[in-house]
Amino acid sequence: MDIIWAPWRLEYVKAPHNKDAEGKCIFCEFPSRNEDSKYHIFLRREHCFAVLNRYPYNNGHLLIAPFKHVAELADLSDEIVLDVMTTIRDCVEAQKKLIHPHGFNIGLNIGSAAGAGIAEHIHWHIVPRWDGDTNFMPVIGDTKIIPQSLKQMHQLLSSHFAK
Repeated sequence: MDIIWAPWRLEYVKAPHNKDAEGKCIFCEFPSRNEDSKYHIFLRREHCFAVLNRYPYNNGHLLIAPFKHVAELADLSDEIVLDVMTTIRDCVEAQKKLIHPHGFNIGLNIGSAAGAGIAEHIHWHIVPRWDGDTNFMPVIGDTKIIPQSLKQMHQLLSSHFAK
């Protein structure tokens, strides 16, 4: 059997996925700390922000979250929903230009039964996809290869949106 070392994943395995080290919601705490590079936040809008997923399914996996701490769509105003959807659109267009994916999965999981890892704070996933990106590694080797670091992707997207 081949072994691929990924010691940085230990932090993910040990940590609660919906809280920071102090037990607070990451979607509330990380933007409030104003350390966007550290937390991979690359875009802030009036009602929401865009952040790289720290444990991506694919290269460029983003999350869009409202600043308002709610679990349900019905608890978001029309103004917030419009800001979120505009941000999703702008992030998709940026990724088309910067990393050239062939498609996207864009989704929202409401409730832990639906797969929401952070069910108490609603957020959307944007996962870029490429033809053939589901190759033998995840299927046979139970291993996913992400070809670009979060730091590199953060710099790329931050530069794009700073223009």
